[in-house]
Amino acid sequence: MKVLPFTMLVTDKKSVLSEFIELPFFYQYLHTHNQWQITYIEKGEGTLTIGNDLHAFRSGEIYVVGAKIPHLFKSDPEYFEPNSKHSITVCSVYFDPNEALESLFSLPELRKVNFFLAQNKHGFKVPSDYIQKIASEMLAVHNASGINLLFSFVKLIVALESIGDCIIPLCSDLSSLFVSESDDVRIKRSIQFIKENYSNRITLDDVANVVFMTPHSFCRHFKKHTGRTVVSFLNEIRINHACKSLISGERAICMSAIASNSGFNTMTNFNRVFKRIIGQSPTDYIDNYSKTNKKAYSV
Repeated sequence: MKVLPFTMLVTDKKSVLSEFIELPFFYQYLHTHNQWQITYIEKGEGTLTIGNDLHAFRSGEIYVVGAKIPHLFKSDPEYFEPNSKHSITVCSVYFDPNEALESLFSLPELRKVNFFLAQNKHGFKVPSDYIQKIASEMLAVHNASGINLLFSFVKLIVALESIGDCIIPLCSDLSSLFVSESDDVRIKRSIQFIKENYSNRITLDDVANVVFMTPHSFCRHFKKHTGRTVVSFLNEIRINHACKSLISGERAICMSAIASNSGFNTMTNFNRVFKRIIGQSPTDYIDNYSKTNKKAYSV
C-alpha cells in the first residue's frame, strides 16, 4: 500500500490547525504528514492502520498519531455501500512542535510535555477515563481564535501529558524507519541503497562500498546513528514491504512470492523473521486484518 505525503494547508494566522468534519466516510488513503494528529471520533467505526499495525476503532474514542507515521482511518465496508445512511463526525487537531510552535515547546515549563511526546511518538489510544476531558479540550481548541487558541492548546497538551505512563503504543518501532534517518550523508546514502535493493541479495560489503567505508567501520557508524545493525535494519525494511503486500491483497499471488519479492530466499527464514519483528506469523497477521476489516458484517 503506497504511503501518500499529505500537506496541511497552513496559514499565517494559526499555529495550531483543527477541523470538525461530517462526511460519508474517512479519507481513503494511507498517508503521512509532519504534524502530530489528535482525532476524536464522535461518530464512526472502522479500522485504523498505523505503521504496520491494525486497530478497530469506534464512536467515542480518541487517537493520537505521531508526526510522520503512516496511517489510515478506514471506514467499515457498509459506509461505502450504495445509498448508505452511515456517516462520520470527527474533530481533529494538528500541531508541529518543530515549526510555528517551536518557541512554545522550547519553554522549560513544557519539558514534561516534550518528554511525554518523545516517549509516545508512535501514537496511542487515549484511555477511556480521559476521553471526556481530552474531547472537551479539543473542541475548545477548535472553537478558539487568536491568543485564546494558544491557551486552549496548552491546556490540551497538558491534559494529554497528565495521562502518564498507562499508554500502549499504536505501532512498533518499525514505523520510525520512515522518519528517523540521520542527517549524516553516509547514513542517508546507505539507507537509500537498502530501500532500493532490499528485494535482492545484499551483503554488508555491498552497503559499505556505497559509502566508501570498510565493513567494520560502517557497522559501528550505522549502529551509532540508527540504533540498529545493518542486518536488522534490512530485515525490517523487507518485513515492512511484506506487511504492505499482505494488507493490499497481494497474498492472492502466493505467500512464497511475497517472501521472495521482499528479499527472503526461503519461507522458513521469512516466517521466522516476520514473527520476530511483528510478533505473529504472516498468516495470523493477514487473518487478523481480515477479521477486523469485516467487523461490520458480524454485528
